[in-house]
Amino acid sequence: MPVHVITDSGCDLPDELVAKWNIRVVPLSIRFGAEELLDREQLATDAFWERLREVTDLPETAAPAPGRFVDAFRAAAQGGADAGVCINLSSALSATMQSAELAARDVAHEIPVTVIDSQQVSMGLGSLVLTAAALAADGADAATIEATVIAARDRTRLFGALDTLDFLRKGGRIGGAQALLGSMLSIKPLIEVRSGKVEEAGKVRTRSKALQALVDHVRAQPVESVAVLHGASADLDAFLDLLDPIVPRSEILVGTVGPTIGTHAGPGVIGVSFRVAEPS
Repeated sequence: MPVHVITDSGCDLPDELVAKWNIRVVPLSIRFGAEELLDREQLATDAFWERLREVTDLPETAAPAPGRFVDAFRAAAQGGADAGVCINLSSALSATMQSAELAARDVAHEIPVTVIDSQQVSMGLGSLVLTAAALAADGADAATIEATVIAARDRTRLFGALDTLDFLRKGGRIGGAQALLGSMLSIKPLIEVRSGKVEEAGKVRTRSKALQALVDHVRAQPVESVAVLHGASADLDAFLDLLDPIVPRSEILVGTVGPTIGTHAGPGVIGVSFRVAEPS
């Protein structure tokens, strides 16, 4: 019987890929004041970005309750899976991992579930989920999938260019990028998700230089599994054009940043995730 792959809505994978690989996505929730909505289920990505432009107070995100993961794990068992692999948002940035681990213990007598900390967000997480789903489709067991995902995680990088640090600061996820705050009004901040945390990756004064800096990170070493992430970014095509001499567009997976990550990254975020190629 197959291994089923589960993740959370911080993966930012396009719906068509979620369906193609039969991935179960457990939603985080987004709160606009007293109104709470489930990511991807009650709040579409496009609607989120439109709404974010209109509000004065930053929305808040909340990890799924363990029961949501219990439901997903049981659904996998009822669908014929003999094991589950659940890959989640960085535990340093979200309590989602804790919920998944509690749920895995609750259903251990029904289906064994391996829970993996991606130490990533957005398409950094999404690319690892796709790796797991492809292995599961080929008949790999949970132990093989876990070992492969962890090895891939250690080679995964994610760099982003933000229009402002306001959203990270207000959401409490700024981490090692705190040092950028003193000059945040006059720069375009660059961040990296490193060891599961948001860290400073540099600062430039124009958007074009920020995009070029992201390209330089891709160019710095042989890479594979390249993905671009963006949130309401008008210069997505320009960024893909810059990457094209290094990685053809046809080989780049593009994902739109959804509410879970977009709440903290803010409008205009654009980034690139890739896996450093193994030495030949």
